[in-house]
Amino acid sequence: MNIFSTFAAASSGRAAGSTGMIIMMVALFAAMYFFTIRPQKKQQKKEQEIRDNTQIGDEITTIGGICGRVVAIKDDTITIETGSDRTKIKFKKFAIGSNHTANEKIKAEIEAAKAASQSKKSSKSKDSVDDRPKDEE
Repeated sequence: MNIFSTFAAASSGRAAGSTGMIIMMVALFAAMYFFTIRPQKKQQKKEQEIRDNTQIGDEITTIGGICGRVVAIKDDTITIETGSDRTKIKFKKFAIGSNHTANEKIKAEIEAAKAASQSKKSSKSKDSVDDRPKDEE
């Protein structure tokens, strides 16, 4: 009987160990998803949005480092104008690295929001100063 009890204890230990191993694997995959895959997908979505919202007249930089102004947009190609001699180059849309015009618009909106919140704070502080009772001398 001693042999059977030892075998039963060993088999239950293996089951607990394999369950723990499966839980560790699932936790590792979840951590990998939240730290690598999810941020990468967010970045890709943001880059695609920049490419889709590019308009004629925007200042862009390609992934190859060429800077220029967009002069034409077709289905999946853009034409940019670079340099003082107005050289025109065609690129695929996926070659857009950054859109400086869109970045400037976003920065301007952020600055406007900050200025509005500061003006609200200053007006509230002025109101609180005006609400204080005046000392009579």
